[in-house]
Amino acid sequence: MNNAATPTDAELLRLMLAGDDEAFTVLYRMHQGRVYRFALLMSGSVHTAEEVTQEVFLFMIREANRYDSSRGSLSAYLLGVARNHVLRILDRERAYTPLVEESNDDRAVLITHLIARDDPLGNCTRNEVISLVRRAVLALPTRYREVVVLCDFEEQSYAEAALALDCPIGTVNSRLHRGHALLLKKLRVASELSAESDAQGLRCFA
Repeated sequence: MNNAATPTDAELLRLMLAGDDEAFTVLYRMHQGRVYRFALLMSGSVHTAEEVTQEVFLFMIREANRYDSSRGSLSAYLLGVARNHVLRILDRERAYTPLVEESNDDRAVLITHLIARDDPLGNCTRNEVISLVRRAVLALPTRYREVVVLCDFEEQSYAEAALALDCPIGTVNSRLHRGHALLLKKLRVASELSAESDAQGLRCFA
């Protein structure tokens, strides 16, 4: 791959299909983080995120010809593939594995900016906010969780999210609105429980 100009995703896919290993490496580096993060936030499981990421890029190698650039970005397409894999795994396991590691990625607190006006986590530390938000996102019903993760954490447009979810843009809009409302409610409850726990701890030392 010797193009002076930066090739598009579609061009990289064509190069990959022609046997250019570097083109695959470039695509992987560009999209792996987003796919992994989506799977992690959807499942709460590092193992699931790793499995889904591997399956998505194996799919890309096998089915690169199925991507139609006229319908949307490769990023949205791969997130749609990731979503299908995640849902199959969650349906199979019917359980979530709690996140073990905390990330310093600022995207982890992106959603707190959306709810700042209500400030349900105003008295929490940054790490507490990250933990509470992640747990609240995982507790959302799947149809709301996926739009929250796509639009808020992955910063996909409504059109890109609609492509990934294979649904109308209006559905994305309505689910995101409902997802935010549910998330606020869960965060308020979590904040109240956290405050109550802290108060009980203080009384123990009184």
